[in-house]
This record gives sequence, structure tokens and C-alpha cells, in this order.
Amino acid sequence: MRIEKAEAGELKPKPDEKNLGFGKLFTDHMFVMEYDEGRSWHDGAIKKYQNFSLDPAAMVLHYGQEIFEGLKAYRGKDDQIFLFRPEANLQRMNDSAARMCMPQLPIGDVLEALKSLIRLDQEWVPRAKGATLYIRPTMVATEPALGVRPAKKYLFFIILSPVGAYYPEGFNPVKIFVTDKYVRAVPGGVGNAKTGGNYAASIMAAVEAQQLGYTQVLWLDAIERKYIEEVGTMNIFIVLENEIVTPPLSGSILPGITRDSVLRLLKDWGLNVVERKISIDEVIEAASNGTLKEIFGTGTAAVISPVGSLHYKGMDCVINEGKIGELSQRLFDEIQDIQYGLKEDVYGWTVKI
Repeated sequence: MRIEKAEAGELKPKPDEKNLGFGKLFTDHMFVMEYDEGRSWHDGAIKKYQNFSLDPAAMVLHYGQEIFEGLKAYRGKDDQIFLFRPEANLQRMNDSAARMCMPQLPIGDVLEALKSLIRLDQEWVPRAKGATLYIRPTMVATEPALGVRPAKKYLFFIILSPVGAYYPEGFNPVKIFVTDKYVRAVPGGVGNAKTGGNYAASIMAAVEAQQLGYTQVLWLDAIERKYIEEVGTMNIFIVLENEIVTPPLSGSILPGITRDSVLRLLKDWGLNVVERKISIDEVIEAASNGTLKEIFGTGTAAVISPVGSLHYKGMDCVINEGKIGELSQRLFDEIQDIQYGLKEDVYGWTVKI
């Protein structure tokens, strides 16, 4: 792997860590490598952050062969930098690649390249509380050709972005709009792959929800439009009186790394957590009879995001008086302590840089 450092005069000024926003700023360097059918992956290099040149016929522009991942680096105890379950993210990227007929990544090599990239740009890993370095691995089809088939050439790259809280509310409860007008994914489709088309299809519903004052959209199943699936950027958990429910991975839901971590923690804490279908009507009924205790989302960007209210068919359903739930707080604190190296990692989830 080549390392081509940016010249001193090309380095960007470091941003104010208290005003980072999300996904607006990018570090000095990136990792890139190419794939050609018959040659596999080659020419891996860390380079200065720069534009790409793509042929107008690049197949990603016409047929959407594109996948990506999202994970973070955390500056924690003793100024040490940690990754959280990076192998799981890279394995999920390979799962997405398989669904989209794209080549598999050499996980070990990519992880070492990622570590080297972060070491080079380590001063971009924020020190401010709650701020992190967001990591975006991406693969796109670059072969210049028209015709619907798998491409023979691909580009893989990793870019880094210092970020603050994903939601303007931070860890405060968010307001969610439940849509039964639009659908995100169908069984047999690509809903369980992290591919750009899924997110493009979600934009209209998200825009309409935001215009009405809601933070995100809660998607229902595409067939009956009654069973809860996931939020636009998060998996979802519903805390009832006697059980904690999350929808099962039925092929139309993204298998979240944070979701998997939360399931492991809840089971180890001896709580009754189940993966089963749950309808929006069951949730509304539970809210009305007092058996709905809290709802929270899980994802890399927000970690744990308490839900303060749901809007469904013209009605607002307030959850836990719009306050942060006890379980949401406990999970957020536990995962953050592991991610920042403040607590012993008995699961082997963290990787030191």
C-alpha cells in the first residue's frame, strides 16, 4: 500500500469541534483501490483527499451498482483512538456486495488500510465530548459501458469526516412520522443491503416528514403496511411492559451493527428481548393502555436515539411523556463507555488504532 501524503500547504485548517455538524467536513487524506475482473483488487493507496474522474458511461451512474458503510473512530481514555466492531461493518459490506453482484473485499487488508489512514489523519479525531470521526467506506462500479449486467471494474474508497451529533436534538427524544403512503423495501429486494438506491427512495417521505416538523420516518412493511420495520437511519426497539420487541431481519431491514450489540447487551442483562413482527396498531394500543414504556432507535450515527412521539394517521402518540427512557439511557451509557474505552470490553468489540 502506497502512502502519498498531502503537502504542508495542502492541509486543511482543523474545524471548531463544537460546531461540526454531520458529514460536512472531510479530512486531508483518503484510501482508494481498484478492481478489475481477472486481476482482483490492486493499487491500494492512501492519497490526499481529492476529486475522482469518472467516464460518463460509468455503470454506477446508470445502473446504481453502489454500496457503502458507516462506522466511527472514537478518541477515548488516555487519548487512545478506538474503532467499534469494524470487522462487522466490513462483513456487512461484503454481504451488500454479494447482493449487488459486486466483488468481495479482503477484510483484513481493508481494516489495516483503515487503521493507517486514521493514524495519518489522527488529529482530525475530535477530542470534544460527543464528537467522533465518521468513516465512510464506499464501492462503485466504474466500467464505462451501457447494458444491465454486473460491471467488470470497481473503485473502493474510504473517506473520513469529523462529526457532532447526527440529530439536532442530540440525545434528546426525537419526533417520528409513521408513513403508510410510501414504502422503503420489499421482501426479495435489496432492503437488507446498504446501497444508495434504498436511501434515494426514502428521501421524499423524509422531506415531507421534516416539513411537518418530524425528525425521521418510521417505515411499515410494504405488503400490508401495518408491521413496523425500521426508521430511515435506525433500527427500532419497542419497550413493552413484559418484553422488548424489535422487528426480525426478514430481508427488507438493514441488519444494524448497533442493533446486534443492543440485542447482546439486553440478553446478557437478563431482559426479555424478542425479535417478532409488531404492528403499528399494537404499539398505539399499548400507548393507550399504559403498557408502552419507551421506544428507541439504534444506529452508528446516533448510537441510541430515544423516540418522544409517533405521528400516525393524524394522531400524535407521546411516549414516556416525551422524556428519555431509563433503558435508552442505560444502553447509551453502556455502549458509549465501551466505544470510548472507559469500560472493560468483555465482548471484544473495540479495536485500538
